[in-house]
Amino acid sequence: MTTRQPNAGLERLYRQSGWTLRQFAQAVNRIGTERGTPLTYTQPSIHQWLQGHMPREAVRPLVLEALSRKLHRPVTSSEAGFPPSSDQLKQPTGALDGLLDLGREDMDPSRRSVLGVGLFSVALTIPGWPDVVGRMDAMRVDPQRRIGSSEVQAVTAMTERLSDLDDEFGGRYARPMAAAFLVNTVAPYLRADASSETRKSMMAAAALLCYLTGWMAVDEGAHGRAQQYYVKSLELAGAGNDPTTYCHVLRGMSVQAADLGHGTPAVRLANAAADASPESSPRMRAFITGQQAHAYALAGEKTNALNSLREAERAVNQAESRLGTFGGFSSATLAYATAQVRHALGDPKGSIASLNDHFTLRDSTDMQRTKLVFSSLLAERQLEVGHLEAACATWNAVLDEYPGIHSGRMDRQVAKIPSLLSPYRSNSAARQTSEHARELIAK
Repeated sequence: MTTRQPNAGLERLYRQSGWTLRQFAQAVNRIGTERGTPLTYTQPSIHQWLQGHMPREAVRPLVLEALSRKLHRPVTSSEAGFPPSSDQLKQPTGALDGLLDLGREDMDPSRRSVLGVGLFSVALTIPGWPDVVGRMDAMRVDPQRRIGSSEVQAVTAMTERLSDLDDEFGGRYARPMAAAFLVNTVAPYLRADASSETRKSMMAAAALLCYLTGWMAVDEGAHGRAQQYYVKSLELAGAGNDPTTYCHVLRGMSVQAADLGHGTPAVRLANAAADASPESSPRMRAFITGQQAHAYALAGEKTNALNSLREAERAVNQAESRLGTFGGFSSATLAYATAQVRHALGDPKGSIASLNDHFTLRDSTDMQRTKLVFSSLLAERQLEVGHLEAACATWNAVLDEYPGIHSGRMDRQVAKIPSLLSPYRSNSAARQTSEHARELIAK
């Protein structure tokens, strides 16, 4: 009869975390809920793991992610005393094969509930620019197909159309179309015979499409899947020798981390974007430093946050035009970034003022979805400072326009309204707003 040995690796990580058994269990349960698979682990479960009982294979990545978030560094299976997962034991596939697998899974909307949202990782390994340049040079070429500049232009134009659909209606409708286009049209182009210049241009165009598809996944709350698209986009940007897109993707990954409340990873990604930025135009500096400011604020680095915000303000003031600049950062965008920094630094009233500035400065062509998302944030912060009537008025304006948007993020924003207003049931405006939200959720 063998005696089970305590898991020394997991015990060491547990000690480093400073958690109690209960806090460890709660951290794993929270990540399970975030992934869409709620868990109910308690102290005895953690004690058993430390004594050598192995968590279920599906739970081990959640344990590693919980420890990674607490310790602010990657934690591997071997370090935690876990055997390699079945996914780790699989033979690695080529970069394009991995992209095809990812896209095929997203082409059928009916499979979304089966696939789940994936697991967002704060310790995701980001390929550096030197690592991705030329990564796909050795990819097998199909000599039966040849492409030129017209195919590149078609992919670019289609990506713009898909982006417009995403802006107008939300990612739920547009993402399956983007995935299908990626698999059925763009992937064959990536394997086609072409001149060196055309090949690089196609890789760069595919990188933007891949990033857009990941952005749509974020809108749906599929954060782990979005990260997979983002990493593929980084690889494609490197293959296309496109450092601007590479920088833009890293910044988008920082936005994702910040929106989920992970300040330290958001700082790491925003700083990586700044380091990789191929240009120092005022608009690009504002684009990067505005996100750095928000990330620093979330991480509790007040001085760095305010310094970055001042740099973003200087850069916006220096910029003459937003046209033709990648990631167009405007005075309205700056006001939103300022609102996020102020809120993260504990100034909800200042955040409200900055959000109002944002709406004053918004262009009529700005996307409807962000208008509703930012309005929802405004209502929450108005409620936070005790302005109940103003919050209800803001929410009612959102609810009037909500049915025309098919966005997972907006669904989540609206679903929060009844619980946020539940302490104010005696107020007629709060009751009416809450009931309106419930009616729309039920449809």
